[in-house]
Amino acid sequence: MRYNLNLTVRVKQFKFREKVNSNKAERYRGYRAMSNMLRRFSSEEYKLPFFLEEGFIRRRCPICREYFWTQNSYQETCGESTSDGCACYSFLGNPPTSKKYNLSEMREAFLSFFEKQNHARIKPYPVVARWRDDIYLTHASIIDFQPYVTDGIVPPPANPLVIAQPCIRLVDISNTGPTFGRHLTIFEMGGHHAFNYPDKEVYWKDETVRYHHEFMTEVLGIKSEDITYKESFWVGGGNAGPDVESIVGGLEVGTLVFMQYKLLKNDFIKLPIRTVDTGYGLDRLAWLSQGVPSCFHAIYGKVLDKIFAMAKLEEIDDKMLFSIARHSGLVTIDKKADRLITRNKVAERVGVEVEKLEKILGPIENAFAITDHTKCLSFMLSEGIVPSNIKEGYLARMIFRRTYRLLQNLDMESEKLYEIFELQNDFWSKDYPHIKEKKEEIIDMIRVEEEKYKDTIKRGKGKVERIIDDILTKKKRRFPSNKLSELYGSHGITPETVKQIANQKGIEVKIPADFYSSIANTHVCSEKQEKKELISNIEKSKVEKLSATNLIFYDDAYIKEFEAKILSIIRNKYVILDRTAFYPEGGGQPADQGFLLLNSEKIEVVDVQKIGNVVLHKIKGSIKAKNGSMVKGILDWKKRYALMKAHTATHLINGAARRVLGDHVWQHGAQKGANISRIDITHYRRLTPSEIHKIEKLANKAIYEEIEIKTSFMNRNQAESLYGFRLYQGGSVPGETIRVVKTGDWDIEACGGTHLKNTREMGFVKIIYTERIQDGVERIGYSTGLKALENIQKNEKLLWKVSEILESSVDKLDKTAARIVKELKIANSDKRKLIKELVEKEN
Repeated sequence: MRYNLNLTVRVKQFKFREKVNSNKAERYRGYRAMSNMLRRFSSEEYKLPFFLEEGFIRRRCPICREYFWTQNSYQETCGESTSDGCACYSFLGNPPTSKKYNLSEMREAFLSFFEKQNHARIKPYPVVARWRDDIYLTHASIIDFQPYVTDGIVPPPANPLVIAQPCIRLVDISNTGPTFGRHLTIFEMGGHHAFNYPDKEVYWKDETVRYHHEFMTEVLGIKSEDITYKESFWVGGGNAGPDVESIVGGLEVGTLVFMQYKLLKNDFIKLPIRTVDTGYGLDRLAWLSQGVPSCFHAIYGKVLDKIFAMAKLEEIDDKMLFSIARHSGLVTIDKKADRLITRNKVAERVGVEVEKLEKILGPIENAFAITDHTKCLSFMLSEGIVPSNIKEGYLARMIFRRTYRLLQNLDMESEKLYEIFELQNDFWSKDYPHIKEKKEEIIDMIRVEEEKYKDTIKRGKGKVERIIDDILTKKKRRFPSNKLSELYGSHGITPETVKQIANQKGIEVKIPADFYSSIANTHVCSEKQEKKELISNIEKSKVEKLSATNLIFYDDAYIKEFEAKILSIIRNKYVILDRTAFYPEGGGQPADQGFLLLNSEKIEVVDVQKIGNVVLHKIKGSIKAKNGSMVKGILDWKKRYALMKAHTATHLINGAARRVLGDHVWQHGAQKGANISRIDITHYRRLTPSEIHKIEKLANKAIYEEIEIKTSFMNRNQAESLYGFRLYQGGSVPGETIRVVKTGDWDIEACGGTHLKNTREMGFVKIIYTERIQDGVERIGYSTGLKALENIQKNEKLLWKVSEILESSVDKLDKTAARIVKELKIANSDKRKLIKELVEKEN
């Protein structure tokens, strides 16, 4: 079923929010029109038996104009504390729960409750979404199961299931701090999920709300009449559906989504699988249960106290702090509502001057944000993100640099930053042991990143001053806002640094309140590489109707010749066979080449590509044959075997680099070649000669150990359960079944390439060169077998030539070169003295 919304402009305008399902206050403005349109055919979506049985009344909030369900006949507004001003927080100092919970206790209460309701407890997925090719970070629990489970490609790991998923949502970075914890860059989402198939109904809307209400009332002890359910419509990760949002004491604590549509452009297409997608804010629920001024107080406790002490923050009267906190829900910083506007709202409600409020809150908000950001970075770096200028590394660098500036705003010494990371590591490693294991790597990466940032500021000062000089020449006094984004994006210079330099010269700089959120918006989704189009769309549609090509190189990578039947010939240029031993280009491995024998005719195969499940063989010249004709395929075996060695060597070097440099090493890219190959790895420093030799030595050790290489096709869930997400070294792999290449205990990856049976076949691997191709990415070039030997001999010849020129034996070349350089320096010094003496005599 397809519903056309005719909202193309709006859909495009809010395209990003569709992907990341940003915070609710932001969603409303974008989805209000969309939601109203959808209600034309879904007016009954929210009239659940539970609401009717329990005496809930449906009303419309006169302020935000959204519908809600309540058991209180006197409740006029939706009761949510947002920038619309529908309510303030009533739970502060007066928690509605029967007991107080910290985050760990709330997590366990949530998971245990749903386990008792026959939900299987699932371990949390990583915060780095390496199984996805469209996003970098896990920002909701449903991300773990999109798109493969929700689209019906892969069965869920359990059904129903419950999970407590750490999430990172950087679009909320500007609001982290000012909203007292309603927004966090890192938080835990409790999700209970049910996947309803046409032939198997698990549970749907009514039972979902009943489960939620029972947890809130029976487990947490919240009075039924204190819970409000607000109607909304959710869009995220390409899926959509109606939802109800749970509000207690002014705070939204859960979103219950009934995912039933797939979003394609501006169309909502009915999905065959209806998914219960719930998101319980476990951090918010802990805050709710404690009734403390901020979510930061509830989550971080003594860690926050120590950070406040480091920052030497003045103590604030509890009455004033609680009064400000109750109205913090009014704060939402975005393009339409900047810091000053929202601060005015709070000041008016609290009854203090804006300047005084700013003086009170500024340092506190900075400390809140530092606390949040250092936890966020700890999780990101512990999972192998290396700060850089690209992809997820760009996001990590953004958080670090913002944290560093906030530290300076509070006049805190930079060494305090490392104390804070130590605190975070000790605090969170109790629940997430992997963070403790990566403690040294995290601290080391932060130190390197600090030095890089200092160098950036030093180099960037001149760029900023040149722009300022141009502004002064034009007799202007304001720094252009578009230059702030340009300086940050191209040179890594933060707007705060620009402001500091500009103010010294009397130039005004207005930093957009949502600057960092906007930066995150443009980088949170991964860029998809465009594939070269071999054939037209019409031809492509014909190809996709053909039977999948039988890839016999997966049955036997050593097959050199085969017979096959021609299924189709396109443009007398591309031959499609029913089976093939020719490997199509992919995963950094070039396509095989060779010949097709048709009767007595020998036709050269120059390229092999894959469209969907069909392999196309590009030929040189033309072919005279009909569909159904039999041909014999002959591979260029010398090239294929060299590529098999190169591909296996890639896995060995990757494994060796991880052992030498640390677990932060991930494959960033690779290109195999018959002569020289390369692998790009993430690393925060330049490789040293010692590290290069260690990597090379370990890779050769793996060769000499004659490790057997096993390949197998496995169910995705089974493979991930057995081997974890380190499988996706080469990037995300689509489909229910993935091919796993296991090189003993040395390396394991999801990989579609051709490999050797045993590492001994490689003979030898030699690293030829290394280079830094971009910040945070090191390239390692290498050769295998005889080609590796040829490169060694090439270098030996060069050494012999230098030895002959310098008249020195090879083993003494270093000392000879050092002596010659020293003598040259002395000679140059004597020359300068002589020239100086001659000039003085002439004068």
